[in-house]
Amino acid sequence: MASIIKKKIKNQIYYYYVESKRINGKPKLVNQKYLGTAKKLMESAVSTEQSLERRALYSDIAEFGAVSLIFDIATRLGITEIIDSIVPKRKQGASAGVYILTASINRATAPSSKSGLSEWYANTCLPFVTGHKPAVFTPQNFWNNTCISAENVDRIEEAILKKIVDTYNIDTTHIIYDATNFFTYIDTLQDCSLPRRGHDKAKRNDLRTVGLSLMVSPDFAIPLLHETYPGNRSDSVEFPIMIEKLKARYETITKRAADVTIVFDRGNNSEANIDLLESGEYKFHYVGGLKKNQAQEMFVIDRSEYKPLNSNAIEGQSACRREMKIYGRNLTVVIVYNPNLEKGQMQGILLNWERTVKKLFDLQKKLVRRANGEITRGKCPTIKSVTRAVEKILNVEYMRDIFRYKVMEIDGNVRLAYESSEEELERVRREYLGKTVLFTDRKDFTNEQIVTAYRSAWHVESAFRQMKHTRHLTVRPIFHWTDDKIRVHIFSCVLAYRLCSLLVKELSDKGVSTNINRLIDEMAVIKRISTFLGDMDAPEKVESFTQGSELAEHVVRLYNLKEKYSRER
Repeated sequence: MASIIKKKIKNQIYYYYVESKRINGKPKLVNQKYLGTAKKLMESAVSTEQSLERRALYSDIAEFGAVSLIFDIATRLGITEIIDSIVPKRKQGASAGVYILTASINRATAPSSKSGLSEWYANTCLPFVTGHKPAVFTPQNFWNNTCISAENVDRIEEAILKKIVDTYNIDTTHIIYDATNFFTYIDTLQDCSLPRRGHDKAKRNDLRTVGLSLMVSPDFAIPLLHETYPGNRSDSVEFPIMIEKLKARYETITKRAADVTIVFDRGNNSEANIDLLESGEYKFHYVGGLKKNQAQEMFVIDRSEYKPLNSNAIEGQSACRREMKIYGRNLTVVIVYNPNLEKGQMQGILLNWERTVKKLFDLQKKLVRRANGEITRGKCPTIKSVTRAVEKILNVEYMRDIFRYKVMEIDGNVRLAYESSEEELERVRREYLGKTVLFTDRKDFTNEQIVTAYRSAWHVESAFRQMKHTRHLTVRPIFHWTDDKIRVHIFSCVLAYRLCSLLVKELSDKGVSTNINRLIDEMAVIKRISTFLGDMDAPEKVESFTQGSELAEHVVRLYNLKEKYSRER
């Protein structure tokens, strides 16, 4: 039986909804719910007569899906606790771990400068999840708490890597290495050692550049180690530094014997680097690529000696294997033929052939006009200057093989004659196109294993492309002017990429196939909406969420995100 009763408490009358039942012949209350005062009951009765539109006061919209997902995996890994255990908290502001994790989530979802961090943070679910107010995330507060030394950055990364290896089944016996750089707008006179003018891979040699080297796992390109280094340091010089770092940490972190195969590209080839890999207590195996002039004899092997590669990933390709002396030791060398690569290279050569013909023709025509007196201004061409110009035109791969030219003087005027050779083009196609030469000390590897290992290098290249993405996980632009700040900025970017890579791996293990950009884009559609109703002085709050894609909603359910992070702390 249900009824409404009143109770007098401290001279105030309160009303309750109650339900009673007879138990053993006696009436007992089995359910009771507080309804409020008479005034509140009256307000509730009036409000039910109003439409929701009239009752609604305003709504707050907060980024939820992508932000809560990355925060969730960072919480499960204890990222803030790891950082805070190495970098103690100052009296002001939040801890270093909170600042760096917040910056990493920002980098992953909607990269902004540190000046924009507070505004971005205020428009996410993080103030409700962490309890920290947006005003805490000023640039001054951020840098007061996160100017971390290079040694402590290494210690933090080592601790995070150990946690990841302990938590996930990551293959650490096969590690892919590469390096890239990021241009900055740092003034030439600014006193810092990381930004340096060097060979910038984005062709911005006019700007100071910062280098980043990465070692990643072959599955999901999860960063294992990273190093921020001066932009004028060459790749071949950076390589041994990272190898020494890995050798120093590997067994301590992984608790495994050092049966590691390092995969690297041709830019890191040197006898000194191979010596380093094979030296010391922990000897590393390796798979690398050779330049044409290092294995010229492999290119002239008749195609009939190639054997098909039996793997779905490299179907239609073939290889030939030899033992050769490379860098003073006997190594296994494999030349791989890929018909699809040949097709693409041939298209590039034909395009360059057309451009070269046009440039040579224009130069030849210009010399004729000079000889005919149609051009009189400027310096008169000489055999030396024209030869230099032709050599510059032919300074494109294989063009010197295909073209023949002669610069001569006739009646006091410099002339140019040239021709292209179909036979030479065919020879180039037959001997060089579609072919890649690999070398390794892994004599136990099959041809398929060697090729697959080397091809896995695209994972680290993919990581670099992602970090140069303009919407998610971008490192640029680098607004910071000191080495410590640049190092922390890049560390937070690598941490963001590391967390996102682990999420993609987790989802794959759960049967969900996706990539970082798709995951972040679709999760970002889910926003938390807090709608306030009724009286402005004491509004009633109703929480809801925007509808995401099928993938996004499935991820939210898998990680129970709405239940975990939809309430204010």
